[in-house]
Amino acid sequence: SSILIQDVSKTFETKDGSVQALNHVSLSIETGDIYGIIGMSGAGKSTLVRCMNFLEVPSEGKVLIEENPSEFSPKELRKEREKIGMIFQHFNLLMQKNVLENVCFPLYIQGKKKAEARAKALELLEIVGLADRAKAYPAQLSGGQKQRVAIARALAPIEILLCDEATSALDPQTTSSILELL
Repeated sequence: SSILIQDVSKTFETKDGSVQALNHVSLSIETGDIYGIIGMSGAGKSTLVRCMNFLEVPSEGKVLIEENPSEFSPKELRKEREKIGMIFQHFNLLMQKNVLENVCFPLYIQGKKKAEARAKALELLEIVGLADRAKAYPAQLSGGQKQRVAIARALAPIEILLCDEATSALDPQTTSSILELL
């Protein structure tokens, strides 16, 4: 996959007037590249990430994934989003589901059969070092373990992995191990 961000601007209308979150941003990311987006709070980092996974539509400019333009029908958009994994600051795990089922969730959405999804999920839990916690629930895990589950879940269906402050809720040692894992 390659991501091409061409002259993207994003303006939000608020009760206090217009706020320009992105101002003519251009960026090219090739397959295998790792990019960090750094800036002050409110600089537009999350807005840029949300444009990259099509949760926000740019006011101007284009986001192209593998030369596919960002003007998709709702059905095509869902299909495109399936290729993009997201890791957030607050894990966003399903609290009523165990670790294994959390990782299976995006695979079920893609239409994978239960046995196939579970086999893939166990493989991913092995990668993040949590195969032994497959039957545990998120409430029984530490912050670092929850983020590892979130990483396994994000990796399940994807070609592109986007992280929005994935380590900001973690202590320095856990942050270091999560960054190493990523």
